[in-house]
Amino acid sequence: MLARRFLYAIAGVIFLILVAATVWNLFPEQLLRLAFVPGGAYSSKEAGPAPDYSKGTAWISRPDLAVDPSRWAPPGHPRAAKPQIAVFFVEPTTYYSKASWNAPLADPDSRQWLDVFAASEASAFNGVGAIWAPRYRQATLGAFLTDKPEGAKAIDFAYQDVARAFDAFLAQVPPDQPIIIAGHSQGTRHLMRLMREHIAGTPIAKRIVAAYLIGWPISIEADTPAMGLPACTKTGEARCIISWQSFAEPAEPRQFQDIFDNIPGLTGKTRRGTHMICINPLTGSPAGAAPASANRGTLVPSADYTSGTLTAGLIPARCDSSGFLLIGGPPEGFGRFVMTGNNYHVFDYALFWANLRADVAARSAAFLKP
Repeated sequence: MLARRFLYAIAGVIFLILVAATVWNLFPEQLLRLAFVPGGAYSSKEAGPAPDYSKGTAWISRPDLAVDPSRWAPPGHPRAAKPQIAVFFVEPTTYYSKASWNAPLADPDSRQWLDVFAASEASAFNGVGAIWAPRYRQATLGAFLTDKPEGAKAIDFAYQDVARAFDAFLAQVPPDQPIIIAGHSQGTRHLMRLMREHIAGTPIAKRIVAAYLIGWPISIEADTPAMGLPACTKTGEARCIISWQSFAEPAEPRQFQDIFDNIPGLTGKTRRGTHMICINPLTGSPAGAAPASANRGTLVPSADYTSGTLTAGLIPARCDSSGFLLIGGPPEGFGRFVMTGNNYHVFDYALFWANLRADVAARSAAFLKP
């Protein structure tokens, strides 16, 4: 009798798992909204007061901070002793709570992941530049999963912090110092707007070495004219935009394709039917497929994702006809945070860390060449 009950229990668990998997496959977007989109009217009060960017406490990374996770570097990849370039880096979303539309700066989970991304993403730039990465009251993940006006308000509120941080950054670096603009995901979205509103057509634009705008779809025709820089066309080219979005195969990039097709470009024109920027980080250009042997080093995360090991020759890459970066079959060691559709968004930087670092060095050398 006991054995029969045990078998019934096991069968019930298996049935529930199958049902859950079926529901997830049929309604992933709806379930994500239920899990992450806050309810109620928009309010920014829970996010607390605005950060004071004249103070070190408002920054994750800044040259004068005693502790700065972006200074991490593996053996064989030394940091620049006298960096000639200032890097303004805006972190991706690390706040996933439904408790507030915008992240409180003191939220412990968000701060922990900010350190992780500073070490695994912003660190790719420390071979040439001094990194400045602001803390900002970022929009919660759910703001990007809804068409409610509250989501747009949360994103705009976060952008205002980024814009103020950029002004403070400009006030604290030498007025003629070259600048790299870089970010990921939500950070990239804010930087696209920043380039349109604060950089394009101004003297600052002449100081931009390159813009690494990873993890958000960018249209060559509908976005770049308003941003003041074109998409890169070859390796070692300066004053251009580098962007990609990583998917394993078989890829299902429908969510990002919907964002691309349905949100107007920065010029006000539709993105639908235009070309998405995809720069293969293994080749430095839009063209050509590169084998795994061309990958100089993937940052494979530890079990708790608080550190990583740089390993060469793991991940291939090619840009497909729709503008997404395909990395072959799902690689081992990255499964925990893979998104629906074989989307390796969380690892856009880590998959190609050493190649990105070399790319930054090459474009910086081209910009600085007399």
